[in-house]
Order: sequence, then structure tokens, then C-alpha cells
Amino acid sequence: MASSTITGVGSGFDTVGIVKALVDAEKAPKQAQITKLQTTTTTQLSAVGTVKASLDTYRAAIAKLNTEASFNGLAGTSSDEKISKVTLGDKAASGTYALNVTQLATASKVTSKVFEGSSAVVNSSDKDTTLTISQSDSSYDVKVPAGATMQQTRDAINTQLQSKGISANVLTDANGSRLVISSQTTGKGTDITLSGDSELATGYDAGKPPVNAEYTIDNIAMESKSNKITSAISGVSLELLDTKPSTITVASNTTTLKTSVQSFVSAYNALMTSINTQTKVTATGDAATTTTGALTGDSSMRQLVNGIRSELLQNSGGSTVGNLAQMGISTDQKTGLLTLDDTKWNAAVATPNGPTEIAKVFTGDTGLITRMTKATDSYVGTSGLLTTRAADLNTKLTDLTEQQKALDSRMDTLKTTLTAKYTAMDGLIAKINASSSSIMTTLNSLNNPKSNN
Repeated sequence: MASSTITGVGSGFDTVGIVKALVDAEKAPKQAQITKLQTTTTTQLSAVGTVKASLDTYRAAIAKLNTEASFNGLAGTSSDEKISKVTLGDKAASGTYALNVTQLATASKVTSKVFEGSSAVVNSSDKDTTLTISQSDSSYDVKVPAGATMQQTRDAINTQLQSKGISANVLTDANGSRLVISSQTTGKGTDITLSGDSELATGYDAGKPPVNAEYTIDNIAMESKSNKITSAISGVSLELLDTKPSTITVASNTTTLKTSVQSFVSAYNALMTSINTQTKVTATGDAATTTTGALTGDSSMRQLVNGIRSELLQNSGGSTVGNLAQMGISTDQKTGLLTLDDTKWNAAVATPNGPTEIAKVFTGDTGLITRMTKATDSYVGTSGLLTTRAADLNTKLTDLTEQQKALDSRMDTLKTTLTAKYTAMDGLIAKINASSSSIMTTLNSLNNPKSNN
């Protein structure tokens, strides 16, 4: 089998292989160092990104819970949701209320005079006209071009005024077509009026004037411009749907309370699991052999975990429950995760004002969720510690890339230098071999007896 080794012409040595071996030997230590640092830094950068995403998710989850409605242990119900719907907010309290709706709030709707059809021209003049639509203290001018049809005018109104809660449509029957302009705003005093030099402003039908919703709560007469009422009962929002009586009930619901507490526990455990994955030390096979996470021993991770856990141990002021342990929430010593003991939980809920006192532990300016949020503020955002850490790691990767380029350039120079030296050596050996061969030929000719005859 023929050899693929390229040898020097004069020396017979594999000069290319020699140069490669020397360059590789020179490059190997620094290359190993760069490669190891690139791998470690990339892994750490990914781990920091994972923790940052988990922390953002945790903060978003507990932010949704930081309302009295989430932890007040109350639920609002209507005896008939086809008549009224109930939503609880902050400051809600237990109670039962007799609701009787006698009139729903309505919106204004005006109708133009009848034209021949939906494609009929509503501006038969040879110049643009203006349709002014007024409601309450606002007026809007809509240009009606010469020759504009009803459909084109409808589209112009919708394009300009839908964001103002005003829309238009075309109704057609055997008599012809008419433009209907409607408002989403309900209540007395929100009438729509038309004016201007447009044909649409003459002979229009204003229809029935808008009215307020009229209802009673426990026989107390009340009114509202909207069918969505937020201030009649403290902490309770009502949506009126029909003019019939119904009963609104706000009562204790420990299921809602426990769901919110369990949501907090789950959000906390998800964050801790993410951090643990990146910082844990795991024994593999022989007890003396271990593997470490990308952020094992990282000081910022220790500070983050310690800051969060310290908030779990503080008592919440203003609550007779005081701390999480009294309601059955404890920390697993091995995993650092939270568990909820049902027996202790049920006992805490059964104490006087138990649900209310539990809610105080979590909510409010000094509640656990607010404190948890403050404890993690410095780690999030564009200037947070985790973002800064990620930026430092990216800078390190950029520096390692530059080091790699410098190393490759230096090795290219070394290869060029060594190749030149070995090429020169090979040429010298070739000359020596040529001289040696010439001398030997001369000597041999002198020693040949035949050459003397």
C-alpha cells in the first residue's frame, strides 16, 4: 500500500508532519484552556438565563395573588347569572343582598332618513359635505365626499369613530336603506345628535333617549349610567343583564383561600427547583465522585435564596396566625421546597376569623407577597443583578473569542516560520547529498583499475 506521507526531497523526512506536530504541541495547552472556559461560561450563561426566567415567572405569579380578593376566603354568587353576575374585588365582606333591576341602562341610537338602497348616493352635490356627530360634550366631523354612497359613509364613520365608542351600519328593508349610528356609551344624557350640511343630518330619527339603569338593593332605590356597577356594594362588582329580581351572596369560601395559598406554594417551589437544578452537587457512583451544577457555589444564587427564605421565617404583623408554620406550611429540610399539611391547615381555618387572619399573612404592605417582591427587586429588570451577571458572561465569551483569534493567528505565524526553516534545512541536506554523491563518483573512478589504462 502506497504511503501518503509527504517527505522532504533532500532529507526524506516528513517535514509537514513535523511542523504540524510542533504547532499542535505549542497550541494544545492554551487551546484547552480557552475551550474549557468557553464551555463553562456558555453553560453558566444558560443557567443564569434559566434562573432569571424562573424568577420573572415567580414574581408574575405572586403579583396576581397580591389582592385581598385572592386571599379573603370569600366568594360572590348570584341566584341567577342570567339576571346578574358578581365579581369580588378588594374590601369585599360577607353579606346577602336582594337585587331587583327594574330598568337596564341603554345607549343612544339614531337612524337616517330612508334612501333607495345601500348603494344609494348620500351626497348628490358636486362638493364634499360634513356630517357632525355629537354626544355629550364631544363632536366629531366626518367628511362625506361628493358622490359618496351610504356604505362608503358607514366605513368612514367606523374608521374614524369606533375608538370613540361610536359605530355605524346599514339596515335595508322593502322601503330602502338607512344609516344607523350607535353608541357603546350608556346612560342618561349620552344622546347622539347629527348636524352639518350632509343630507344624512336632515330628517333623521333620534329614537328613544338613553336611560340609566334603575334597581334596588335591599329596597334602596339606586341608579347607574352603566349596567356594570362597581360602587354600589363595597368590594363587589355587579353586571346587570335582565330586569328581574335576584339575590347576591358574598360568603366564606375556604376552597378559594386554599387554592390561592397552594398557588403561592407551587410558584415558590417552581423557583426553588429551578435554582436547585443549577446549584446542586450530585454524588455519582463512588461517593468520592461528584458532579456540580453550572452555578454551584455562586454567591449571587446564595444571596437570592437566602433573601427569599428569610422572608418565609418572618412573622406577618397584624395577623394572629403570625407565620406559615401555624397554617401548616413547612420547608422540607432536604429539598428546601414548601409543603402544606392539610390537618394543620384545617385547624387554622377553623379558628375565629381564621380565613381573614390567613389573608393578612400574605397580603397588604407588610404581607409576605409584598416582602417577597421587594426581596427580589434587585435581581430583575434591565439593571438587575441577573441581567448584569449575564452581561459579564457575554463579555467574557467575547474576550475568549478574541483570545481564540489571537491564538490561531500566532499558530499560523509559527507554522509559516517552521515550514520555512524545515524547507531550508531540507534544501541544505539535498545540496550536501548531491556533493557527497559527486565526491563518491570521483573516488570510485580513481579506484577503478580500468580507468588507468
